[in-house]
Amino acid sequence: MTKTVYIKTVGCQMNVLDSEMVIADLKRHGYRVVETPAEADLLLYNTCSIREQAEEKTYSALGKLRDTKARHPDKKIGVLGCMAQKDQEVIFRRAPFVDMVVGPGQLHALPQLITNIDSGEGRQMAVSLSRTDGKQAVVARSHETFDPLRDPSQRPTPFQAYLRIQIGCDKFCTYCVVPNTRGPEQGRSPAEILAEARTLADQGCREITLLGQTVNSYRHRSDDGDTDLAALLEQLHEIDGIQRLKFVTNYPKDMTERLLTTVRDLPKCSPYLHVPAQSGSDEVLKRMKRGYTIAQYMEMFERIESILPEAAVSSDFIVGFCGETDEDFQKSVKLIERCRFKNSFIFQYSVRGGTKAAERLEDDVPREVKAARNNELLAVQDRISKEDNEKLIGSTVEVLVEGPSKKADTSDPDAAVVQMTGRTHCDRIVVFDGNRRQAGQMLDIHVDQVSSHTLIGRVRTVELVSIGL
Repeated sequence: MTKTVYIKTVGCQMNVLDSEMVIADLKRHGYRVVETPAEADLLLYNTCSIREQAEEKTYSALGKLRDTKARHPDKKIGVLGCMAQKDQEVIFRRAPFVDMVVGPGQLHALPQLITNIDSGEGRQMAVSLSRTDGKQAVVARSHETFDPLRDPSQRPTPFQAYLRIQIGCDKFCTYCVVPNTRGPEQGRSPAEILAEARTLADQGCREITLLGQTVNSYRHRSDDGDTDLAALLEQLHEIDGIQRLKFVTNYPKDMTERLLTTVRDLPKCSPYLHVPAQSGSDEVLKRMKRGYTIAQYMEMFERIESILPEAAVSSDFIVGFCGETDEDFQKSVKLIERCRFKNSFIFQYSVRGGTKAAERLEDDVPREVKAARNNELLAVQDRISKEDNEKLIGSTVEVLVEGPSKKADTSDPDAAVVQMTGRTHCDRIVVFDGNRRQAGQMLDIHVDQVSSHTLIGRVRTVELVSIGL
């Protein structure tokens, strides 16, 4: 009988990609994907540790499986990803019915772990070495990846895919668990990346987003020389079938003139740059150990404005970080107002075990203050996003159509008209009335209305002019 697997993914694009790889591997071992836990022989939870809320949601979801496991002891439950690497044995203590704990650098071991359980070897754990368990090269080798496995059915759309070019991070921001959960920074070889990109193109993918914790820090050294992100983009640009190239997430100090001019000069490179600021206050940035000042961030931003004046720039902000005063917070407000980001992802600070902030800094901003600052900063960003989107009313934008929108009425699969959604070259979301056959196409959409986060339009049609003969 075919074995069945259910997977729930939370967190960043890296986790989405990891889940695609896991499912591709399990399908090779005879598994079929199902949509609900009740149908599954194997239940997997691919987790995130960036914020406390994400972890608690996972533990809550696991708690709901206690009775299921008691009724069906043959069902296997696995916790994957960053929370697995961070918490390890803690997961077994909090959820003793879990069968497997597998870190993001050991996902390739999953089929063998399942075999071990079937052989009566009991609970299984596969995690990478910690940063203090040996020399960096040894630790790095324990954070493995199996990226060439691809499964189009597990992507958000068949026409868009993530491609990992970098593993891990060496920035060590005081609030962040990623250097511990994903290990030392490593750039994958250009040959591997290009081969994977060609596979994606052959599968019908039209847009590739390159992934790295600080993707513009990418560098691969070999006997043939060094390859940086700009050089990699130039090589990827030559692949037939790929029409758009994006890359996230960027580190401000590594946003070089060479990279920006490369994006400007290569038509397939999207003029969209996600460059987290995290705070508008030098004092807060210093406590975060971000490695730059606001003056340096603005130098970078002005370089973008000069070389790529049409670029859409987005950012991340953490409010309520240790010691953040009202004055510090207002500097974040001013930074958003000055830079006028396309959008910003705004989060309330939460203590993460194992980080320097947890060890050395006091989480001294009250929860209600964090919430108020979060709402205020969101309101500022939403206002700016809507004002800038309004400038696009009456224009025509090229959209890669992804499929029916989240709000579309999909109850009638034969409906002639469905609300469709897609994204512009600058990563703006667009909705319009269309049909399912348009998914995967590039369409010109005339913008009629906007909100803070969405452009609303209609397919631009060619007007036929009758002439006398």
